[in-house]
Amino acid sequence: MKPGTIVVKVADLNLATGDGELVTLGLGSCVAICLHDPVAKVAGMAHVLLPNRSLSRNAENPAKFPQSAVPLLLQRMEGLGADRSRVTARLVGGASMFGNLSPSGAVQMGERNVVASRQVLHELGLNVSAEATGGTMGRSIRLQANDGSLWIRTVARGEEPL
Repeated sequence: MKPGTIVVKVADLNLATGDGELVTLGLGSCVAICLHDPVAKVAGMAHVLLPNRSLSRNAENPAKFPQSAVPLLLQRMEGLGADRSRVTARLVGGASMFGNLSPSGAVQMGERNVVASRQVLHELGLNVSAEATGGTMGRSIRLQANDGSLWIRTVARGEEPL
């Protein structure tokens, strides 16, 4: 990883500016919500774990859920000069890592995370410009603050842009 790289862990969120980079590793059923303002050169990433608070014994961490992570991320980005009208959103993750262990027709946690993330972005007036969600493989990603480029790495395909 290059200097200035910030690792966003599970149930965490963070920001990068200028030449900074945000990285999250090993997205399975979790979803990375990636926001970027191209003018302010501010990027934000939340690595959400669960689709809603009712599924958690401890709901104190706002980064754990899309409903609380996205507004907090936007607020912090605006504090660094981002303007919500310019912010683009992308989603990565939400895989069904153990789908073969669930009854057929059961809604997977990854799919629930993706749906909840889309819903909160829509409610906040943010359009999802691209997604790499679902499937059965884990992903790691890198988001550049300066130009908003987003790179996805998988075992099967190596690194590709989104």
